[in-house]
Amino acid sequence: EAGVQSIKKAHTVFPLSAVQSEYSLWWRGPEKELLKVLEELNIGFVPFSPLGKGFLAGKFDANSTFENNDFRSQVPRFKSENLKANLDLVYALEDIAKAKNATLAQIALAWVLVQKTFIVPIFGTTNLRRLEENINAVNTHFTQEELNHLKSILEKIIIKGDRYAGEAALRVGK
Repeated sequence: EAGVQSIKKAHTVFPLSAVQSEYSLWWRGPEKELLKVLEELNIGFVPFSPLGKGFLAGKFDANSTFENNDFRSQVPRFKSENLKANLDLVYALEDIAKAKNATLAQIALAWVLVQKTFIVPIFGTTNLRRLEENINAVNTHFTQEELNHLKSILEKIIIKGDRYAGEAALRVGK
């Protein structure tokens, strides 16, 4: 994840075509400054983890645990007490998904896609069915009223736990 000043400096040396950073319904940090700068400089945005490392796809519940070899076992957001609190977001998204006849993953991806025209999220999967499901997020559309409702939900829910732990957090300037 490059900072805004690094992006501006790099862009003066050689025009950037795209920048990657995390962005999703549970990490909206790029909205503070990054998206505006990318738009001004005509740089594409390729957000990673648009499904919140599987969280926004509804893969986990309050009883989920992670083996030591699973990177999520080290991510503060996935620690038991934080995971339980963060499920409020998933529960809110379930109602929206049901109303839209879509999956949680499709809601999460469609939300990212509608934020700016220069955004192309990158999601990971090893499952063909999930790939097809995720691609079909382009067929999930929101009215302005639905987006406003979703925004009000996001403003009320406080996500617990940092995105990264220890040394990894230092590498992204946190």
